[in-house]
Amino acid sequence: MSEPLSCDVVIVGAGMVGAACALYAARAGLDVALVDRGPVAGGTTGAGEGNLLVSDKGPGPELELALLSSRLWDELAGELGRAIEYEPKGGVVVAPTPEGLTALKDLAAGQRAAGVEAVDVPADRLPDLEPHLVPGLTGGVLYPQDSQVMPALAAARLVRASRARLLTGRAVTGVLRTRQGAVRGVRTDQGDLHAPAVVNAAGTWGGDVAALAGVTLPVLPRRGFVLVTEPLPPLVRHKVYAADYVADVASDSAALQTSPVVEGTAAGPVLIGASRERVGFDRSFSLPVARALAAGATRLFPYLGRVRAMRTYLGFRPYMPDHLPAVGPDPRVPGLYHACGHEGAGIGLSTGTGHLIAQLLCGGEPELDLAPFRPDRFEQEAA
Repeated sequence: MSEPLSCDVVIVGAGMVGAACALYAARAGLDVALVDRGPVAGGTTGAGEGNLLVSDKGPGPELELALLSSRLWDELAGELGRAIEYEPKGGVVVAPTPEGLTALKDLAAGQRAAGVEAVDVPADRLPDLEPHLVPGLTGGVLYPQDSQVMPALAAARLVRASRARLLTGRAVTGVLRTRQGAVRGVRTDQGDLHAPAVVNAAGTWGGDVAALAGVTLPVLPRRGFVLVTEPLPPLVRHKVYAADYVADVASDSAALQTSPVVEGTAAGPVLIGASRERVGFDRSFSLPVARALAAGATRLFPYLGRVRAMRTYLGFRPYMPDHLPAVGPDPRVPGLYHACGHEGAGIGLSTGTGHLIAQLLCGGEPELDLAPFRPDRFEQEAA
């Protein structure tokens, strides 16, 4: 066994959220160790599309976190923009029916009141934004604040910028605690890491890390597939999705749901989603899902019917029952903090989450009210 490593905080999980926690904690002056059983971005982050969205969130605490995160991503883009393939492309949400357009406009009105830029787009102006969209849509909304990064690259760059001690290939096997119950570090399969604070940024496996500390956190995997096309000219200018995607994100159903989401990338391939289903950690390829994604994409962009899909990949979103992440201190275990359960929004919400966690670690007042994100809220509801 190696000698114990001492630091100010151990962050468990080197995905995007863990990387952001490491960056902001280190910039606040803390000595940070970032530990992961796999490589950087080896879990949900590496299987993501890199979306930084405000468009898919209604007014409330998640949107507040998204707006904070958007501002912080803009700041990081000034430092790392090209290195992380940051694209402030904006998003376009379209509605195929009058009823869908009414619901979309109502959502946009509430978002605008909360500080989101949302521009109504009549049907005859949609081709100005996306010339290859299918005709006959009833209208849409443009969200200029939506943007994108290359997620695995961005996570690696944030870790590098943090200068945290990166310990990959180490499985956390326990949370060390004092006789009084407070955190004093973690045990790994390669030795102990001593620290008065531990941040659980383990994503889909956040419930497992919480259990090592003797507490429950109801994080469940929600599987999703992405189709990747051959490299193409820049024919899709924005992130484009149908309005029913928002309802799918908010759904509690475990059954398969698909809604068309299409976006280009800086490298040329077009990414096609989105699917959601709770099937545990089943990594089996699903031809019906792939067909549903392709069909949805061609309904929005008919020319994609002539394009080859080169590959597909899948990942597991860290789903929480109320669709809000756990962010903040765990009152059940002094010194334990949680930063997980962001479902499909972890890339976008990572910077705000990391910033807030750093404020807490330094004894400050967090910029947002974290009561809606309390890690023990589900126990409170059951009481």
